[in-house]
Amino acid sequence: MQHDRAITQSFGPQAEAYLTSQVHATGKDLELLAEVVSTTPNARVLDLGCGAGHASFAVAPIASEVVSYDLTEAMLRVVEQAAADRRLANIHTVRGSVERLPFSDASFDWVVSRYSAHHWRNLDAALAELARVLRPGGQVCFIDVMGGPEPLLDTHIQALELLRDPSHVRNYSESEWLGYFLHHSFSARVSHRWRLRIEFASWIARIGTAADRVAAIRTLWAGAPVEVPEHYALAGDLSFELDAAMLLAAKTD
Repeated sequence: MQHDRAITQSFGPQAEAYLTSQVHATGKDLELLAEVVSTTPNARVLDLGCGAGHASFAVAPIASEVVSYDLTEAMLRVVEQAAADRRLANIHTVRGSVERLPFSDASFDWVVSRYSAHHWRNLDAALAELARVLRPGGQVCFIDVMGGPEPLLDTHIQALELLRDPSHVRNYSESEWLGYFLHHSFSARVSHRWRLRIEFASWIARIGTAADRVAAIRTLWAGAPVEVPEHYALAGDLSFELDAAMLLAAKTD
């Protein structure tokens, strides 16, 4: 599919950059993720859209097995090498789409995902698959950037994200997330919220944004109404802040 190709074209050449990216490699949320997964002893964990593997690395020491799942082969090779370097022998990689999981029904205790779901083409299909592969009583922890809290702010940030990366689909709002989970018979809540500082130069370099798209991002910021740069704490170098959250969900049937 064309969208799948857009993802691999965006992330394949930049896989190594995501291993060392400060935004992805660090953060209190990784500690929080490990804490919540540790409530299930010897859990089998599926990391959806694992990227360079930081969520997998965080939970591996307290899990029996972690399956790092991603569409991009280059990302999986990075995960394999980094897991070997960290001596995390319980991490295994599988390639595929989140909308078609090649796993048996009721085969995981936890499904986690970090900074990935805003690239998924069909969130409904992914959540249906997620529900299928979770065991009874299975749980979910998703970490992602959020959409804007009102239409003006939301439209602007979605446009910026798409200009920066053609594989972007949508940063969902908290209410959208809770609605999607409810539709798939999950009880869900937002457990933590924070602001994520995005350094502009590394943000565009990490994904290899083309020069004409960088120019369009600059133009979009320059023409934005004052409420937009104020909300996103825009700095002179075009660094800014995104809203991020951790969502916890559990199957209700």
